[in-house]
Amino acid sequence: MADAVLIKNLKKSYGDTPAVKDISFTVKQGEIFGLLGPNGAGKTTTIRCLCTLAKPDDGKVEVGGISVIDSPKAARQRLGYVAQEVAIDKILTGKELLQLQAALYHLPKAAAKQRIEQLLEVLGLQDYANKQAGTYSGGIRKRFDLAAGLLHQPEVLVLDEPTVGLDIESRRIVWDFLRELRAAGTTVLITSHYLEEIDALADSLAIIDQGLVIAEGTPSQLKDKIGGDRVTLRIREFASSEEADKAQHLLSSLPFVEEIIINTAQNNSLNLIVQAGGNCLSKIEQSLTEAGLPIFSLAQSRPSLDDVYLAATGKTLLDAELAAASTRDLKKEKKQQMK
Repeated sequence: MADAVLIKNLKKSYGDTPAVKDISFTVKQGEIFGLLGPNGAGKTTTIRCLCTLAKPDDGKVEVGGISVIDSPKAARQRLGYVAQEVAIDKILTGKELLQLQAALYHLPKAAAKQRIEQLLEVLGLQDYANKQAGTYSGGIRKRFDLAAGLLHQPEVLVLDEPTVGLDIESRRIVWDFLRELRAAGTTVLITSHYLEEIDALADSLAIIDQGLVIAEGTPSQLKDKIGGDRVTLRIREFASSEEADKAQHLLSSLPFVEEIIINTAQNNSLNLIVQAGGNCLSKIEQSLTEAGLPIFSLAQSRPSLDDVYLAATGKTLLDAELAAASTRDLKKEKKQQMK
């Protein structure tokens, strides 16, 4: 049986800027697969290539064994795609929007009517079906986007940042619906920069950074691979690099510390991998205090996906987001200066 999605050595650049350098992963049929990474990592470009909205420069992209590059029309019939931001006609009602989408899919009128009613019921949208789309909240609009992507009953549903900007209740509704789709046999591929979203939903995932896959597997496999408990430590808030080096040297001598990962974005922040199961905080605190290194914050936890990202890149996902935002602001400022 062919994989639901196969992407191998995908490359895509825009001018001289590489958006996807070399990405490979597979999605099994009937699973929720997550693409996790900061904004600008290459997630959206990857799925645009998958959904025939962008042509790859190189690589292999297949849906159910069908080449997206050689047979785009056949591939599209197996795909449902919900973009992060969808431009909708605010004058039309939700039902009219779905009827228009059904016509674009060339669905027979009787089948389209039945399918629309089914999706309105499943997604709890009956009360909004005859209201203008311009009156919808973000959560209701996202649910109508989901309905539009599912009208033709695709084998693979692709969602780009499906819950960005949604409140907690709307996010929960979307999560529950995606789990129901998986239970019914639909393969779901989602991109997200929300760690908790991928951790809660994904059967398997790939973590992308700067156009490359830096880790792939199930959430449990990736966490187990880096082992141990995690200790996040910050010495005093405005510590010098000498103090950080002194703390690192001291902590490396403690027998229960297995590895020290320096957070490259914060000189006064150290992330330790320690022997699992034991509470090491008191010993760490005592050692640093005796060395004259006051602690600003100290916490111990089980491994998370952010720890996986940190171990692979030397920065947390939040740090990567902030760096990407800073880069975007600089580029925007340069463009304005050139005008």
